[in-house]
Amino acid sequence: MTSISRRVLCVTAILFVTRRSQAQDTAIAHRLPPVVTVTRDIGRSPLDLPFAISSVVPDSARPGQPHTSLDQTLLGVPGVTLASRNNPSQDPRVSIRGFGSRSAFGVRSIRVLRDGMPLTLPDGQTPVDYLDLESVGAVETIRGAAAAIYGNAAGGVIDVRSVPAPTSPFALQARTWTGSDRMHRNVALFGGTLGTDNIFYQGNVGHTTSDNSRDFSHQRLTNGWARVGGTVRGTDLSIQALGLSMPLAENPGALTRSQLDSAPDMADPLSVRKKARKEVHQLQVGLAARRGVKNGGELFAQMYGGTRTLFNPLTFAVVGVDRGQFGGGLRVTVPARVGSLDNRVSVGVDAQGQNDLRRNWANCNAVATANASCPSITVEKGILQLDQREIVSSVGPYVRDEIALGRTSLSAGVRADVVRFTVKDRFLSDGRDDSGTRSLNAVSPMFGVVTRLSDRHALYVDIASAFETPTTTELGNQPNGNAGLNRELDPQYSTTFETGLKGLVWSRLRYDAALFDIEVRDELIPYEVAGGSGRTYYRNAGRTRRRGLELAGSTSFAFADLSAAYTYSNFRFREFLVDTARYDGNQIPGIPRQQLQAALTLRAKGAYLTNEVIAKDKVFANDANSASAPGFGVFNVRAGVVALLGRPWFSPVLGVQNALDKRYVGSLAVNASGATLAATKFYEPSPGRTWFIGLTVASGN
Repeated sequence: MTSISRRVLCVTAILFVTRRSQAQDTAIAHRLPPVVTVTRDIGRSPLDLPFAISSVVPDSARPGQPHTSLDQTLLGVPGVTLASRNNPSQDPRVSIRGFGSRSAFGVRSIRVLRDGMPLTLPDGQTPVDYLDLESVGAVETIRGAAAAIYGNAAGGVIDVRSVPAPTSPFALQARTWTGSDRMHRNVALFGGTLGTDNIFYQGNVGHTTSDNSRDFSHQRLTNGWARVGGTVRGTDLSIQALGLSMPLAENPGALTRSQLDSAPDMADPLSVRKKARKEVHQLQVGLAARRGVKNGGELFAQMYGGTRTLFNPLTFAVVGVDRGQFGGGLRVTVPARVGSLDNRVSVGVDAQGQNDLRRNWANCNAVATANASCPSITVEKGILQLDQREIVSSVGPYVRDEIALGRTSLSAGVRADVVRFTVKDRFLSDGRDDSGTRSLNAVSPMFGVVTRLSDRHALYVDIASAFETPTTTELGNQPNGNAGLNRELDPQYSTTFETGLKGLVWSRLRYDAALFDIEVRDELIPYEVAGGSGRTYYRNAGRTRRRGLELAGSTSFAFADLSAAYTYSNFRFREFLVDTARYDGNQIPGIPRQQLQAALTLRAKGAYLTNEVIAKDKVFANDANSASAPGFGVFNVRAGVVALLGRPWFSPVLGVQNALDKRYVGSLAVNASGATLAATKFYEPSPGRTWFIGLTVASGN
């Protein structure tokens, strides 16, 4: 038994003998986040939940953001690490307690929602390029395996919550941004509330162009979001839509160490020659209904669906994907009294489907002489190399019960997931059939105890398990060239032991401290092979162990907002043998051992000055720990004025990112392959000092 698990049991015993007297939220209710909804229940106080959960309000605490990157929105959440690739064709790598650090594209291992609507696909992958960040009001995050109640790939949950609709019948805002590297962004926002039935509407649409700091990284996109809702006969209804049209997002690729040192703004020459980039068009629409029942219960139902079209020339092939996706969920929460105990039972089920038509062609860019793969060198797409239908479906019923014991409450839940992968090969002229089916399943339980030490402080412990399947692409990419789905690649399973303390000190300082120990079996690890032109494959590590500490604090005054978050991550392989190389004891690559984030916003007479600091320890680039990116610290500053000239009003802002012009590596291509270590393209450099100015003009509230 690990030392942390022993401590968990000891603290649990202490919680059970805590005196039984009903805790009350008093004056602290307006200082702690009032409710969080990412718990799959009616809005709850964070002090009543036996797991690590965070809620941040980005634009309120740190105003003046241009809303162009997820790392801006998630700054200051403990346990969350963001690695910005500075690559418009690649999403930022987001990880929670190490889950997601292996992602070669998109966001992996984390469930991402927008106003409760899942953006994560049933195979556990989330493209976040279409996650519009313009109307974000709050971001709620579950950190750890307690998020397993959301299903496959739940190393954590991030739910992006929208701002409330304007209270007036009609309000309009226009925002414009310009900055370094020919960045231009223009946005229109609208909304209002009508009548006595709380009918509301809101939305935004924006157009962004940028050359970005590196060569061959031009980007052009139009994105938007809209939501309409109201109350009909006691039922709250809402419909929302997210859309993206990105006709250009070039891929500058990763660099070797010598390229990084001599010319960090350059692009990988192979990526340039092969014209690596992506073009994306996506739309997703969701409908949700919520109705209260007697004694504080709730019925909730939702359905959603969408399409995505991807054209993605890569260095080894031209990839095209036409996707259809859909899903839905049903949940009922009912308070019940069993004997002398007050229970709160939630029962629900989620179902999702994903249907991809995937085609690969030979990439004929930079081919000098016609050959069998490229019979014509005047066209980009050569011969067809892959044509298959990939179908993924999942279903996951779950149940959770909370029992109140005075100041102490118990929470127990379990979820059962079945994920089915089917590949139908439509290209049999190559002499092989890649068709196949795999069904992967798991049962994920969790148990937690939380006690109110006082009205302002809560102590909790929990133990939870989660699992994560490979994606269809990960199952299909086999380095030995075998046909069909990889039968040797298994899901990874994790068990988390966690204890924490959260609350409010001196009626003003909010704090959150968490200590965790995570045991992972069959961890999914990315790697490349020599001569693979950057194609990523996956294998299972034997066992890994993650021990960590998360600290966060924030306070607000009339003239200032101050927040800080510190994360310590000791993540290591316990058993991992690759051929004859043994990596036991090495650090898991892609995650800094220490990370500190802090922000201070000063306010005076409608003006503000926001300062941000991000500092990270060095990050290993491969399983052997033979290459790494050094640690760094960067400083951002913004100054602006809010609501000049009454109504209509305007608000200007000036910002400088990386104000000290620090040269650093923001992201790594984990386990990239090269002929030698010096020739391996691990490094994705971040911009030096950049600036932007913005102006918002508004007609109402």
